[in-house]
Amino acid sequence: MRKPLISLVVPVFNEEDSLPLFYPAVRQVIDPLANSYDFEFVFTDNHSSDRTPVLLKELAGQDSRIRAFRFSRNFGYQRSILTAYLQCNGDAAIQLDCDLQDPPELITRFLEEWSNGSDVVYGIRKSRLESARWTAARKVFYWLVDVLSEDPIPRDAGDFRLISRRVIEELRRIDEPRPYLRGTIATMGFNQKGIDYARQARVVGSSKFSFYDNIMLALDGMINQSVVPLRMATYVGLTVAALTVLASIGYIIAYFLTGFRAPAGFTTITVLILGSLGINAMLLGIIGEYLGRMYLQMKNRSISIIERELHDDADLRKR
Repeated sequence: MRKPLISLVVPVFNEEDSLPLFYPAVRQVIDPLANSYDFEFVFTDNHSSDRTPVLLKELAGQDSRIRAFRFSRNFGYQRSILTAYLQCNGDAAIQLDCDLQDPPELITRFLEEWSNGSDVVYGIRKSRLESARWTAARKVFYWLVDVLSEDPIPRDAGDFRLISRRVIEELRRIDEPRPYLRGTIATMGFNQKGIDYARQARVVGSSKFSFYDNIMLALDGMINQSVVPLRMATYVGLTVAALTVLASIGYIIAYFLTGFRAPAGFTTITVLILGSLGINAMLLGIIGEYLGRMYLQMKNRSISIIERELHDDADLRKR
């Protein structure tokens, strides 16, 4: 029987300092596993502006297991990972970042859990070297995603994971211009296993994720997983309408029992304004329900465009 093929998918962007450290660190882990598994590397370069493409081409020349795809522009981190999944040939795929914050040593543990029947094995960051401000922000984010999502999403789990070929084939059905893979894979079901680990600091360089990128990732996580934000308009509208009715009843009771008199026209105007706001918000929420479902069903833009295959300089090819 042939050995299982494991794809190591690695999204990169301006990682000329990290690549020379990343490749030997991963080789040190996978080489002792050569008797049990075959491996391939699938790099997706998000149109780096430094020497990253040159280094990838050099590595591909040294190791025939390496395939590297350069995008025509920066399509974003999540699309880069998804494209790598769709390009890989493995019976399972493990996503790794080039900064070595997620320890390659866990590859062995991931493969053990996969051999035991897990289709998804993901790392849970029990600790990470970052400021208290970012830690608090991440906790709030994961809490919001968990509350808003209609399906349970693992907390403190990033994109460091193993997925089986069955999951990869399901990802081929995904047609979303702004995918949120953590949530999408979590909601697929199958047998999923979380493994705790301590996330390390970057070995070299700095994060390519700006504050804006983190905000957009948070929005993708909250919006892609649920239409609950749209329903909030309906809930707000119903609440305002109910409060308006209660206030009107209270005013009528006060008028007859205590003789309370508001300034002429004040009550009528207030009731009409509040009632109109409540009805409008409720109707907008109902319309939003239908638009939300159409929005989720009709996304059909390209995931990414491959400008060049660095491992063999193939002709331009669109995906």
